Amino acid sequence: QVQLVESGGGLVQAGGSLRLSCAASGRFFSRYTMGWFRQAPGKEREFVAAISWGGGNTYYADSVKGRFTIPRDNAKNTVYLKMNSLKPEDTAVYYCAAAYLSLHSPPLRADLGSWGQGTLVTVSS
Repeated sequence: QVQLVESGGGLVQAGGSLRLSCAASGRFFSRYTMGWFRQAPGKEREFVAAISWGGGNTYYADSVKGRFTIPRDNAKNTVYLKMNSLKPEDTAVYYCAAAYLSLHSPPLRADLGSWGQGTLVTVSS
C-alpha cells in the first residue's frame, strides 16, 4: 500500500494552467500504476489520466486529451497532472490513485486500491 497526498489545486481562470502533484509514501512506488480521477459536484467520480509504472503507457479521458499530461518522477515518488487550456467544466475535486497492476487500458475506479484525499480545482469563466 502507498499513502497519497495531492497538492496544487486552486482557482484559475478559463484558459489557464495548473499543475497538480501527488506525493506517495511507502515502498515500491516505481512499481505502481498511477492515475488521476475527478469528481464534479453532483456527478460520479470519473477517470482523467493514468500512467504505467515505467511511464511507457499513458491513457487519457477524451475530454482532456491534448490539454492534460501525466508525467511521473519515480526518484521523487511523485506523479503530476499538468493541466492546460482549462475550462469551467474541468472544475472538480481531483484525486490521485495507485494500483499494483500492469496498465494496458484505462483503469476503472475499482482497479485502484489507494486513494488520496483530493484537491479542489475551480475554473472560472
